Amino acid sequence: MTKFLRIDGASKPSDNGSWIAGEVAGCEFRDARLGKRLGNLLHQLGGSIGGTVPLACQDWANTKAAYRFFSNDEVDEKTILEGHFLATRDRVHASAGPLLILQDTTTFSYKRDKPELVGFTGEAISRKDDAGRWKKHTVCGILMHSSLVVTTDGLPLGLCAIKFWNRQKFKGTNALKRKINPTRVPIEEKESFRWLENLRQSTTLLAQPERCVHIGDRESDIYELFCTAAELGTGFLVRTCVDRLAGDGEHTIADEMADVRVHGLHRVEFRDAKGQSCEALLEIRYRHIRVCPPIGKQKQYPTLDLTVIHAQERDAPSDRAALEWKLLTNLPVRSKADAIEKINWYAMRWKIETFHKILKSGCRAEDSRLRTAERLTNLIAIYCILSWRIFWMTMLNRTDPHSSPSLAFTDIEIAVLEKLPSSAGVMEFLPRTLSHYLTALAKLGGYLARKGDPPPGNTVMWRGLTRLTDIVFGLQIANTVVGN
Repeated sequence: MTKFLRIDGASKPSDNGSWIAGEVAGCEFRDARLGKRLGNLLHQLGGSIGGTVPLACQDWANTKAAYRFFSNDEVDEKTILEGHFLATRDRVHASAGPLLILQDTTTFSYKRDKPELVGFTGEAISRKDDAGRWKKHTVCGILMHSSLVVTTDGLPLGLCAIKFWNRQKFKGTNALKRKINPTRVPIEEKESFRWLENLRQSTTLLAQPERCVHIGDRESDIYELFCTAAELGTGFLVRTCVDRLAGDGEHTIADEMADVRVHGLHRVEFRDAKGQSCEALLEIRYRHIRVCPPIGKQKQYPTLDLTVIHAQERDAPSDRAALEWKLLTNLPVRSKADAIEKINWYAMRWKIETFHKILKSGCRAEDSRLRTAERLTNLIAIYCILSWRIFWMTMLNRTDPHSSPSLAFTDIEIAVLEKLPSSAGVMEFLPRTLSHYLTALAKLGGYLARKGDPPPGNTVMWRGLTRLTDIVFGLQIANTVVGN
């Protein structure tokens, strides 16, 4: 006779409803049934990370309801993410210290028989023609610009702004430059206006501009962004690519920085293009500089007092390019320690790339077969919430490992993790902190937990979450069978 394990409360729903309720509580749908369906989809898709919609929904009725939700005219990314934005604000207000608002753009590419229903993102080189010339093709897809709030320890608190768009007809940037000077085009007419929109939206949502530091790569080196940050009373830290006019306007930032002495050295560890661990010794320079707006916009925008930080590798090896960062900020930098702090904050920008990786590799957002941009956008918005949660659990294990496990798991999930073969007999001798349960979850996803292994990453976390959901579901069925 087969014996089933019974855990108290296992016959009750354990759909992670507590965290899902918090992420959808602030959503305002005209029809309450849409809010309920959103919660169901978060549960279903969250229990089948990387699976298709039919796999997650399991039957035709739920699958059909999901497709109707994605195509409903009253549903869009704003209503889906509204509750998550408010939950992010609550987590921000419960935290302390500076907030790093990481901004970046990513592209979701698709293959469609009717690409005009999705839109276009750009051009890509595919193959060579018979004459040996490279052939280009237009890429079908959706662009997403998001703002992710993280603490200075790297814990992601959630998204605070997002924008989706596509192009009905793609035109190359180089072709446009031959017809018009980009600096003469109003920022409101450019796609780069999204940087300013997200800055305003996130600052308004969080309502604590003095704590926020908006961080972006070289694409965010926009003078209008600097002025908007000054207007809102918030901070920014961007990697610059433009040698702007400085001082009296007769010279540039590079001219002024050429005379700056080295204020100190800073050793960093990183991985090269081959994934090998490397060390680099950086020379740190910084100077407070009066920065002028572009020539074509000097009547529209004022000059700004900003700080330039240069970090350049000393004695770089010949087999790779030297590390070099040129950062621009409106934050005070009065010492070497301040400059290193800002460099470390900018290094956090990579975390939004990790968030995008979870979206594409974990949730497999680019594998969806939905046919229109509107439906795809609604699905990706749901994946954004799930990707944040995976990332949050991964980083919580590193930043606050001694927290209560109830912060991330339900009672049933905790009980299941304690009964797993890899945990049985071990939990009795260890403190029951969050870290031990997250490690047990990661083991379900293939984490070996050897003595020298680094903390578990996002991949084993999303695999483990899917398996845990299946185990809990099987346990509920088993207990129902025994009960009958």
